[in-house]
Amino acid sequence: MDFGKMIGSMEEKNFNSLEEAYQATLAYLFSRLPMYQRQGASAYKKDLTNTLALCAYLGQPQEKYKTIHIAGTNGKGTVSHLLAGMLQSCGFRVGLYTSPHYKDFRERIKVDGQLAPKEFVVDFVQQHRDFIESCQPSFFELTVGMAFDYFAKEDVDIAVIEVGLGGRLDSTNVITPMLSVITNISFDHMDMLGDTLEKIAGEKAGIIKPSIPVVIGEYHPETFPVFESVALERQAPMTLAENFELKSGEVFSDGITDAYSFDYEGREYSFETDFIGPFQEKNLRTAIQSLLTFHELNPIPLKRVMENFLQIRNLVKYQGRWQMIRSSPRVLVDSGHNEGGIRIVVEGLKRYDFQRLHMVVGFVQDKDLTNILKILPTNATYYFVKADIPRGLDAGKLQDLGTSYGLHGEAFGTVSEGLRAAIETADSENDLIFVGGSIFVVAEVL
Repeated sequence: MDFGKMIGSMEEKNFNSLEEAYQATLAYLFSRLPMYQRQGASAYKKDLTNTLALCAYLGQPQEKYKTIHIAGTNGKGTVSHLLAGMLQSCGFRVGLYTSPHYKDFRERIKVDGQLAPKEFVVDFVQQHRDFIESCQPSFFELTVGMAFDYFAKEDVDIAVIEVGLGGRLDSTNVITPMLSVITNISFDHMDMLGDTLEKIAGEKAGIIKPSIPVVIGEYHPETFPVFESVALERQAPMTLAENFELKSGEVFSDGITDAYSFDYEGREYSFETDFIGPFQEKNLRTAIQSLLTFHELNPIPLKRVMENFLQIRNLVKYQGRWQMIRSSPRVLVDSGHNEGGIRIVVEGLKRYDFQRLHMVVGFVQDKDLTNILKILPTNATYYFVKADIPRGLDAGKLQDLGTSYGLHGEAFGTVSEGLRAAIETADSENDLIFVGGSIFVVAEVL
């Protein structure tokens, strides 16, 4: 099918509906442009040339509002959502750019929690198709430009921008933010970012800008000196969020909410949150320290933010992270997909009471699974699955790998088949089913 001609026909309005035009637009984007989520490293461009050209062509939309830039191996999506929700709750009009998406491409581009309209996506591609064809941006480069343009058109006060991969050469790194945040560093994408924590940290540190404050989420002896050196060289004030004291409050028995408090400038602030899970305290600490750093640059009503904290998940449409999507039997999903993320997931599973644990897992084929498979629990029944993307690792191959690490179970051709088998096998009252290993696996069950 000639998707170029299909998109071209939009100019004559030959589609029967907006939905038909939108699906044709996505088909064009997914098939025409190199897409990392589908192809892997071959779609990753190690320079900013295309993004700079696209932003110049669009009239530098990223310069028309304030931005916060967030990088990190794990937690950057959660911290991005938390910061966007906190800023939104105190009255700002907030853009949020994240990646990848679960179900709908437009999840990547939101203003005040609302997805960009389908009309905008269709019109953007139609209007700029000649430039797209000549510039040949990657899928990610184009979506970054699209997001910047949408935020400018929507006249946002501030946009929270999540790095896609790395930092230094990531397409988002054309902005000059008022605040930079690096959540943490773990081994991931070593083929592109480096095979040591120091090298990976060096790539993430690329978002640190001269004289712009930066918040570092976690201390690690191998990575912190890298950040410290870059921040010093660029005279960027640096704060370590790990030093921020976030005190646990009431522990709610509902398993859905937690309470915390902290002291700031001689006053105690307390809040309830449904951002729960084994990793969320670290993310909350990083997000709140970032908010306080923002507050020092642009004062905001902190009390109001904390009073509305329980509304943040709904405000920003946060999903796919430590989320219970079914109660009988319990089905828990999480998007952790690298060694650091999976290690936290495994620790979190230990907090639940269950008779048997069922693990529905799938991974992408270009990921080194050695350190991941050896930390997964061996006392579980496994349902090895393949996500419905070209990069998805064959379920049979995953089963063979898993068996060599003492992980036993059956292989299933699709995620839905694996989950269905787990639900049919599990005891409705006493067992727990976990679904994860890849954001693409989680996307298929949401």
